[in-house]
Amino acid sequence: MKLLHIDSSILGDNSASRLLSGEVVKAWQAAEPSAVVTYRDLAADAISHFSGTTLVAAGTAAELRDAAQQHEAELSASTLAEFLAADAVVIAAPMYNFTIPTQLKAWIDRIAVAGQTFRYTEAGPEGLCGGKKVVIVSTSGGLHAGQATGVAHEDYLKVLFGFIGITDIEFVRAHGLAYGDEVRGKAMNDAQAQISEQLFAAA
Repeated sequence: MKLLHIDSSILGDNSASRLLSGEVVKAWQAAEPSAVVTYRDLAADAISHFSGTTLVAAGTAAELRDAAQQHEAELSASTLAEFLAADAVVIAAPMYNFTIPTQLKAWIDRIAVAGQTFRYTEAGPEGLCGGKKVVIVSTSGGLHAGQATGVAHEDYLKVLFGFIGITDIEFVRAHGLAYGDEVRGKAMNDAQAQISEQLFAAA
């Protein structure tokens, strides 16, 4: 199987989401030793944000594109191909100001492509990525799951991946990380226990 690992935190080695997403991947590899992992660090190697140049590049023949348009077209194509090739995706999604990092949104804008990952029909939109599994490592300083403050974070990701046809979505959650050492420690320990004891229990 092919596993795509996405990190998006700007905190480097101090990132809880990076630590946990790495542990998810290690556990997955232990459960499926043949898994081939592709890694993308959206903070260290940021994808440019969706722009007018991106749209123009998509609608311009390759031989007519200028250098900027060619770069945008190649970036879109490679990012989408990487996602489409994956059987499963592990996404580290910390909460920044009640939503996902802007780096992660830039990646999403490259994979949510009409005719590739979804399409519109007379009966409405249809997702084209069914069969993939997504594990989302959700971290935040506060407690937002199930609250209005979490709508643009976990709820958004569920809607987005559901829209492109992915219904096998699991969250590894470590929230309340700014509530002091005791709360942080418990949140991290609970997340790590979920990864080691539950996530691949059936594998």
